[in-house]
Amino acid sequence: MAHIVIIGNGISGVTAARHIRKLSDKKITIVSAETDYFFSRTALMYVYMGHMKFEHTQPYEKWFWKKNRIELKKGFVKTIETKSKTLHFTEGDTLQYDQLIIATGSKPNKFGWPGQDLDGVMGMYHKQDLDNLEKYAPNNKVCKRAVIVGGGLIGIELAEMLHSRHIPVTFLVRESSFWNGVLPEGESAMINREIINNGIDLRLGVNLKEIKADGNGRVKSIVIAETGEEIPCEVVGLTAGVSPNIGFIKDSDIETGRGVKVNRFLETNVSDVYAIGDCAEQHEGIGMRRPIEAVWYTGRMMGETVAQTICGNRIPYKPGHWFNSAKFIDIEYQTYGWVWAEPKDNEARFYWEHDRGKKCIHLNYDKTTREFIGINTFGIRMRHEFFDRVLSEKRSVDHVLEHLADANFDPEFYKLHEKEIVAKFNRENDTNIQLKKKNWKRIFQTS
Repeated sequence: MAHIVIIGNGISGVTAARHIRKLSDKKITIVSAETDYFFSRTALMYVYMGHMKFEHTQPYEKWFWKKNRIELKKGFVKTIETKSKTLHFTEGDTLQYDQLIIATGSKPNKFGWPGQDLDGVMGMYHKQDLDNLEKYAPNNKVCKRAVIVGGGLIGIELAEMLHSRHIPVTFLVRESSFWNGVLPEGESAMINREIINNGIDLRLGVNLKEIKADGNGRVKSIVIAETGEEIPCEVVGLTAGVSPNIGFIKDSDIETGRGVKVNRFLETNVSDVYAIGDCAEQHEGIGMRRPIEAVWYTGRMMGETVAQTICGNRIPYKPGHWFNSAKFIDIEYQTYGWVWAEPKDNEARFYWEHDRGKKCIHLNYDKTTREFIGINTFGIRMRHEFFDRVLSEKRSVDHVLEHLADANFDPEFYKLHEKEIVAKFNRENDTNIQLKKKNWKRIFQTS
């Protein structure tokens, strides 16, 4: 019986294991040094904020693994010997495989800052990070101030977590506006305001110079590179992006770049070795997608895809249209298709923002053909099915605006803004688009 070994028990690895079991009787072993059981990584913040317990983040009961004949091994892989198909562990033991799936995810970036390995310095990606946060920032008496370095989705989540326990936060962002390498100017400015209005000390256009230690190997303060200002703190969150967690692979004959290099079938250059999820790097990006995508749903899709290939149905990875969602403290964010920070030459933009400054949409479309390219939406929930369909059908921006009410997914009794959005578009573009009445029957069928 073929033995499939999966390194990593995140969404990618566990999805692969589940689907291989559905399709075959192969022996399956999942290896992880992080936790005994799979958990929802995106839910870690809600454990710290008191909305749930850690065991609530585990989608499967403990009996699930034995029932589905998925063996779990806790251990840290030191090296992979591909010729003999052997994993070597730091504890000294080994494990043989017939086919290997590398699904080791990401690790927080470190850039050689002095003091970056002190006690009290952490990322916010692994279960161990949550444990460290509870140790060094249980309340605002133990942690009188925290400093977060790096402005992205993980950084703002960590800021919200600390803020929930009334711990003062200083947020260092090297860009001139929050996440403006991804968000256009209007959306970025909105998030700047949201951060500041929540009492977080947002510092734009600054970099970390060093982290200083007290006499016991713990964080004492940080120093800002541009001004030399020293800020006392007990916790430093390093959230300046993540990188594929592949250090243990570098000495093997598996090809790597920033991540483990794979083709469209998620195969590496070594026979019977695959890579999926955050640690996988496509030789070339698929469409306009980046070669590495540290996104939950693409990891799940890769797990499903590689399971088919391993079980005899070799199919390419097809991630479909780009979408993502997040939450910036109290403002929900969704994006479908492509809305770059700066428009390309062939693109036209339309931006609407609510008077209160906590809701907006940003439409992107081809200025010649009027084909819809993408949308950012903040504070207004939209339906994934709607935008997936209009992108596949290459519909026009006019069609999207006509049916914008159908796209809305806000709860009942929420104030709707489609009429004023369409009216503003008509004024600015000298058009006469008419908002069509909601097709309630279709909406309820797709809910």
